[in-house]
Amino acid sequence: MAKKNVMVLLVVLVVAAGIGLFVLFGPPRVLAKSGEPDFCASCHVMEAEYVAWSYTGAHRKLKCVDCHLPNQNKIAHYVWKSIDGLKDAWFFYSGRVSERIELTEHGGEVLQANCIRCHSGTVSMISTHAECWSCHRGTQHRLSGTIETL
Repeated sequence: MAKKNVMVLLVVLVVAAGIGLFVLFGPPRVLAKSGEPDFCASCHVMEAEYVAWSYTGAHRKLKCVDCHLPNQNKIAHYVWKSIDGLKDAWFFYSGRVSERIELTEHGGEVLQANCIRCHSGTVSMISTHAECWSCHRGTQHRLSGTIETL
């Protein structure tokens, strides 16, 4: 059983390395295109999130990766871009995508860090322990465009 797990892990690593090399050195602009909102929306389960984002205030000028991937350094950004991309492809092509897309715990930490990074001047005088979107519910894709009350 352990030998089978090792083989599966090796296959996954080889496939991931192959995909990474293709993206880095393959056709021009593949890496850049994968950071565009249109690329993220090409998965039909993301259609509602894409439409909501495209009609939402100041954040519609940002790309999905600006909020949803670590941006403290390029290494963390590309490592998590690879991990999230492979995970998303796995769920999509295996048919295991839930009807309601939920933010993972890691995704929430990344999103919170990016909110604080972009709005550091605004949040410097308040607690950053609460999730930003608990008060700013309109920034959530499924709630954008609606008026929410406390």
